[in-house]
Amino acid sequence: MNKISVAPMVDRTTKEFRNFFRMFNKSSTLYTEMISAQAIINGDIDRLLKFNDIEHPIALQIATHDKDYAKEAIKIANKYNYDSININAGCPSDRVSNNKMGAYLMSEPELIVSIANEIRKVTDKPITLKHRIGIDGKGILEDDRLMDSYEELLEFVDKVSNNTDINKYIIHARIAILKGLSPSENRTIPPIDYDRVYRLKKERPNLNIEINGGIKTLEEVENHLKYVDSVMIGRQAYDNPMLLNEFNISRYEIIEKLIKYIEENKEVKPYHITMHSLGLFHSTKYSKIWKNVASNSRIESTDLKNFLKELDKE
Repeated sequence: MNKISVAPMVDRTTKEFRNFFRMFNKSSTLYTEMISAQAIINGDIDRLLKFNDIEHPIALQIATHDKDYAKEAIKIANKYNYDSININAGCPSDRVSNNKMGAYLMSEPELIVSIANEIRKVTDKPITLKHRIGIDGKGILEDDRLMDSYEELLEFVDKVSNNTDINKYIIHARIAILKGLSPSENRTIPPIDYDRVYRLKKERPNLNIEINGGIKTLEEVENHLKYVDSVMIGRQAYDNPMLLNEFNISRYEIIEKLIKYIEENKEVKPYHITMHSLGLFHSTKYSKIWKNVASNSRIESTDLKNFLKELDKE
């Protein structure tokens, strides 16, 4: 499954989720939540950046609009030994766009070049770029720019790849509408266009192209891999994590691992890990029962042990 990654998701791909995910999948690349360069510079860096060795391979995703902030943030992050650095040029949130970050950056490929080249001065880790196939900048960009053609996508990628050493492009196959839609609406309302990403890979075979957006099954993954190098799965990997159960271990065994993790990590509130496991029994008769147990903010390992006893009765 090294051809698969789990998308960075705010409030979802936390350290606790990543440790839960590693209980049944060791090879898929994981991402941090999107973290702003300024947060790294000014914040509690251990809380933001520290992770366990078991989480490898793991990428740090940063959001920034300033090459100097980016350089300083990665200098700080270097001590944590992430496997790669990912620049976010795809987040469609209008709050992020108003700060000239996320998908807004697609309107300024020269800025992405500057950011990437400043980061390169302080790290030898691979630098990758996550972006959309285009943007609708109405109400955000000065010229209300619409970037929604294959030719514009190709021009954007060429400007970045010809002026940096970025070789990997993770592409969400929808445009980002920078104003008027919520992030969740931006994942569903703009039409999806996988063919545009396939064409980019065909015409730029030297680039490592990873496709993202609306992918829900392993059958879909296999089909995409006929045309691109790898596949990123987002909400489906979170809501139905057993989709990526590469060891084919049982849910019973995973809960045993959860119990061990909780009892060995007393500094972590148990709820902060179980809250990320609500999809463990997705589409099974235990789904509702498990969600009731795992979503209890006062949950303890004994509650999980009692749940296992109920499973034994079946």
